[in-house]
Amino acid sequence: MNKQWLLKSRPHGEPTLDNFEYAETPVPEPGEGQMLLKTIYMSLDPYMRGRMNDTKSYAASAQLGDPMSGTGVSVVVKSNLDGFAEGEYVVSQTCWQSHSLSDGQGVMKVDPKNAPISTGVGILGMPGLTAYAGLLDIGKPKEGETVVVSAASGAVGSIVGQIAKIKGCKVVGVAGSPEKCAYVVDELGFDECVNYKDADFAQKLAAACDKGVDIYFENVGGIVFDTVFPLMNDFSRIPLCGRIANYNMTGDPEGPNKLPAFFGQMLVKRIMLRGFISFDHYDRFPDVVRDLGGWIREGKVKYKEDIVQGIENAPEAFLGLLKGKNFGKLLVQVSDDPTRS
Repeated sequence: MNKQWLLKSRPHGEPTLDNFEYAETPVPEPGEGQMLLKTIYMSLDPYMRGRMNDTKSYAASAQLGDPMSGTGVSVVVKSNLDGFAEGEYVVSQTCWQSHSLSDGQGVMKVDPKNAPISTGVGILGMPGLTAYAGLLDIGKPKEGETVVVSAASGAVGSIVGQIAKIKGCKVVGVAGSPEKCAYVVDELGFDECVNYKDADFAQKLAAACDKGVDIYFENVGGIVFDTVFPLMNDFSRIPLCGRIANYNMTGDPEGPNKLPAFFGQMLVKRIMLRGFISFDHYDRFPDVVRDLGGWIREGKVKYKEDIVQGIENAPEAFLGLLKGKNFGKLLVQVSDDPTRS
């Protein structure tokens, strides 16, 4: 049977388990020009929260009664498609299900000889591309500059900080626990990391960024952005990747209107803020595989995976992701990985 998680209802504010519905349907048969994929690893990512809404965005919303959208690493079970053979490993839009059909559009092969296949939806996949293109193409780091990275222990932020160090920058991370901050500094090599939950977060961040901030890689929004923004230097850059602190908002925030002051500082300091989506930079994938793959082999870049066992646990793991409970790139292992001993 094909095990699936469907979008049962659209959340108002914070999602709950009631928004999802488990289903089992017959495994589909591939037609002409199709292949049947069996999911091994299913990726869970913050952007999926937006797909639960029925609002216009850069990608189509998930439809009620359909499997939740998402990517995964799969093995080809049957193929009626030229160029893809049984037993090959691929990354594709699998949705939240154990089996899926594909016509090959947007599918990339994964070679287990190069790296663990799970990295196809991690450091050598969309998160790696997001970090690489966002920092290098938008942030444009220069040696000696100060880079602040929010969600520093996460799938994207952890890569951003390590690339910034390779480029000769001072890197300050922001994370949500002492354990995550210790990992970011001791394992990933960030210069400092500040816990945004600390009462003196603003003072600690200002002390860590004693020469101001030249690049702020934004993954979070909320209090973290409010605390970093006053530290931005003249001609600084803000690659806007995500704003997970705001995803469950149902109305305008309370308090005074800060927009005039924000635009004033943007103008006076000549700050560049640019939102970006990873698929706008697909042409950079060969560079990501070459550079990040090389840095991993050389020991210059490390990565951490948080693997949840069993597709039945996907909704609960996803809700935890939105609250920062994961530690590293969050994956659900749906079936056995033959490439791992």
